[in-house]
Amino acid sequence: MTNDIIEVETLMIDQDKNHPKRKIEDYSEVMKHEQVTGNSLRAFIAKPRNISIDIQDKDEKIILVLRQHPITQVKALFILIIMIFLMPLLFKSTGFIDFLPTQFLTAFNVFWFMLSFSLIFKSFLIWFFNVYIITDERIIDVDFASMVYRNISSAKIENIEDVTARTTGPLAAVFDYGTILVQTAGEKGEFEFEHVPQPAKITKLLNELILEEEREKIENRAN
Repeated sequence: MTNDIIEVETLMIDQDKNHPKRKIEDYSEVMKHEQVTGNSLRAFIAKPRNISIDIQDKDEKIILVLRQHPITQVKALFILIIMIFLMPLLFKSTGFIDFLPTQFLTAFNVFWFMLSFSLIFKSFLIWFFNVYIITDERIIDVDFASMVYRNISSAKIENIEDVTARTTGPLAAVFDYGTILVQTAGEKGEFEFEHVPQPAKITKLLNELILEEEREKIENRAN
């Protein structure tokens, strides 16, 4: 019985040697034209140089890391600018805090600016850590709510059943961003990559990965 198991494992290893995993550039037209990216602050990070995840397998390669397009953060930035620059002027012009003693007035101003910058920092963290990751094996959705809570969902490429790109509104058309809907046969039936850059390119990449998975299955069955 033990010898049979060893023979099966040896056969599987031999098959892997005969059909090694191809590099993404060998079959993806999208990634063939993308350069390695060292800037981890971008919203579209192709072939990231310095990014890894805890659940990444040994031979798993991260192909693409996505965040929401920066233009979608303009509204939050506008609100924060109002809080930092316009609200203090409004307080002063209306005499809202003039009744406070000088030391309390100073403390209030310090508190207000600290509150404003903490909101800026929180908005940045949510944008930075809420990422969508595409590897050569699966898709991963990282939902970051705070420093103490995050939710990670993933699905294998072979379980993807349908990929749809949705772009709504003139702003999305001008700045080329949209939402990718991915239907899977896994535990989480639908993945939604919201407001990500270059949705058409992402859709094409996912379809290329699906075709590569099908090719590998056919070759394994043939051997």
